[in-house]
Amino acid sequence: MIQVSDDIQAVKQLQETHQKLKKEIQKIIIGQDQVIDEVITALFSKGHCLLIGVPGLAKTLLVTTIAKALGLKYNRIQFTPDLMPSDIVGSEILDDSRKFKFI
Repeated sequence: MIQVSDDIQAVKQLQETHQKLKKEIQKIIIGQDQVIDEVITALFSKGHCLLIGVPGLAKTLLVTTIAKALGLKYNRIQFTPDLMPSDIVGSEILDDSRKFKFI
């Protein structure tokens, strides 16, 4: 029974945190409730988001606002047709001693 009680408390805390974060974001971002909910869900589930849209939809503003609300560092990456994932996160190469080295 203790586990169920702990789970219920965890869900309540998650809901409260979601609402607090959403209210903080909505101070800056207006009219994008679905996008805000989806980005918060991705963050809480340790997922990833790719925000795509024409200029002027507040994509960058949304991300900077979330970063500020959570006390996180923000960096922007401008995608190009030839950009590879390894350009962003790095890659492992085989060095002279036949061991993988992350660069």
